[in-house]
Amino acid sequence: GGPGLQEPLQLGELDISSDEFILDEVDVHIQANLEDELVKEALKTGVDLRHYSKQVELELQQIEQKSIRDYIQESENIASLHNQITACDAVLERMEQMLGAFQSDLSSISSEIRTLQEQSGAMNIRLRNRQAVRGKLGELVDGLIVPSALITAILEAPVTEPRFLEQLQELDAKAAAVREQEARGTAACADVRGILDRLRVKAVTKIREFILQKIYSFRKPMTNYQIPQTALLKYRFFYQFLLGNERATAKEIRDEYVETLSKIYLSYYRSYLGRLMKVQYEEVAEKDDLMGVEDTAKKDILELRNPPAIVILLFSLTLDPSRFFSKPSLRSRNTIFTLGTRGSVISPTELEAPILVPHTAQRGEQRYPFEALFRSQHYALLDNSCREYLFICEFFVVSGSAAHDLFHAVMGRTLGMTLKHLESYLTDCYDAIAVFLCIHIVLRFRNIAAKRDVPALDRYWEQVLALLWPRFELILEMNVQSVRSTDPQRLGGLDTRPHYITRRYAEFSSALVSINQTIPNERTMQLLGQLQVEVENFVLRVAAEFSSRKEQLVFLINNYDMMLGVLMERAADDSKEVESFQQLLNARTQEFIEELLSPPFGGLVAFVKEAEALIERGQAERLRGEEARVTQLIRGFGSSWKSSVESLSQDVMRSFTNFRNGTSIIQGALTQLIQLYHRFHRVLSQPQLRALPARAELINIHHLMVELKKHKPNF
Repeated sequence: GGPGLQEPLQLGELDISSDEFILDEVDVHIQANLEDELVKEALKTGVDLRHYSKQVELELQQIEQKSIRDYIQESENIASLHNQITACDAVLERMEQMLGAFQSDLSSISSEIRTLQEQSGAMNIRLRNRQAVRGKLGELVDGLIVPSALITAILEAPVTEPRFLEQLQELDAKAAAVREQEARGTAACADVRGILDRLRVKAVTKIREFILQKIYSFRKPMTNYQIPQTALLKYRFFYQFLLGNERATAKEIRDEYVETLSKIYLSYYRSYLGRLMKVQYEEVAEKDDLMGVEDTAKKDILELRNPPAIVILLFSLTLDPSRFFSKPSLRSRNTIFTLGTRGSVISPTELEAPILVPHTAQRGEQRYPFEALFRSQHYALLDNSCREYLFICEFFVVSGSAAHDLFHAVMGRTLGMTLKHLESYLTDCYDAIAVFLCIHIVLRFRNIAAKRDVPALDRYWEQVLALLWPRFELILEMNVQSVRSTDPQRLGGLDTRPHYITRRYAEFSSALVSINQTIPNERTMQLLGQLQVEVENFVLRVAAEFSSRKEQLVFLINNYDMMLGVLMERAADDSKEVESFQQLLNARTQEFIEELLSPPFGGLVAFVKEAEALIERGQAERLRGEEARVTQLIRGFGSSWKSSVESLSQDVMRSFTNFRNGTSIIQGALTQLIQLYHRFHRVLSQPQLRALPARAELINIHHLMVELKKHKPNF
């Protein structure tokens, strides 16, 4: 066992005595052992292998004996350890038995828990089913039970008491519930059917009497039917109850309402319309009151040199009949071609103003144009129709086409009567302004009805417009034709002042244009365009009757200026009519100025034009032969221009009725005269005329301007 001991050689299973020994294998083993480190060390140190082998065996024996002694010394401990291991095995065995028993108990408890869960789920299902059945049965019982409060209210309470309405709603709900249960075959319904039927009959009877009484109250004279109508809305459920429980009675009430109200509306509007027409102006337009018709009677009387007294008397009667008769005069008489204040009827304040009261107007001797009566009549119709339509929808529980049909059952006769009256009136109506205002009233009322969400009147508005538009076009065409067929030679003595036909046109056109601007309509503008063409042609035909061009131009300018002035008061500055007459006026004014300057300054004008033409063509040398003519022009202008300008100014102011227009023409003439004289100066500055002695007599252009300003009129 010392440090010098070497490990024994590992010879393996070498058997040198075997007959099968093979030298090659021995060589291999030898070679392998020689490679071992211990063998190398032993051979190097020269150790005897046999001795070494014995030494190793001795050491092994010693170790074995020592190990045996150690086991003998620890035998008690080993025995104790064995006993402890045996005891542990017993304990573990008991633990295994306990755990097995516990596992068995747990399996049993889990099975019991599953059973309890199944039982609990089944109990919950049974509970829910019982609760559902209880709820259904409770609803059924509650729906079938007729409480005493309901019976008492239906039988004894007046229909106007709140509790009657409350219990009626309860009765309606119970009747609906019983009908539903009967459809399902519920036998218990038979127990309450009799009671509910008797209560329903009693409720229907009381409701029928109440509603019919309200409807009959409409028929009393001087009754404001809107008050009971409003009262009925509080009890609109009554009719809903009848619809659901007694349709025959509901139909009876609806038919009675339609019959009563249709008669009331028809009677009211027929009476109102008749009274309203009595406060219309008595002097209305007739078929001969056209734009191109001349006032022959008035003209003939006025043209008499020394008319007899009886003629003067008769003429005064035609002018002012109130002087000899007690018949009241018509204040602010409605004129045919002038709008005046009539256009206010379509203003927002007037459009929805309170309706006219005919007997009050008669007492105050007030008279109104047709459009004011039309506005009052149709505003009343609009207001009542809107209220009636909304009442029908709410009380009779209808909408859409059903509401439309019921509304026309109530208002149809009234609307038809109104249309028939309008058609009859328009047959003899020749007041185009009134008809056009009525058209715009309808357009505005149609918009109001749309804002109030009342479509029931849409067809009526279309029917009214279908009557008004053709009549308006016919009257306009009659006026166009009257102007076209007017013969200027039949108009008698003419003067250069604005003609009454052009004044009529100006007033009439401005009226229609101003009305049309509120709601533009191309149809109206086309008709007015035709009338304008005819009036322009008429003015030219009348102007042709004057012998001199100057008088023709004065007539044209006066008429164009008058028409333009009237149009600009009402029409927009950029309207077609204003632009057209402005162009005509400017052209004729320029021509008149040239005509005006021709007599006193015609020679000067002619020379300046000729000289400028020669200069432009490069023939200025020809001006040398004009010295005598130029001298005469210079001296003639210097001696007569002041008197000529004065005469010119007076002539203009006498010729034109509009002072402002006359002033403008004078200013234009003086401006053109200054320009003419300035051009004359430039011609004389040419080399060919520069040495002319008469040039010294030329008036300074600035001095001329100062002097001419003194002749400018101020108005």
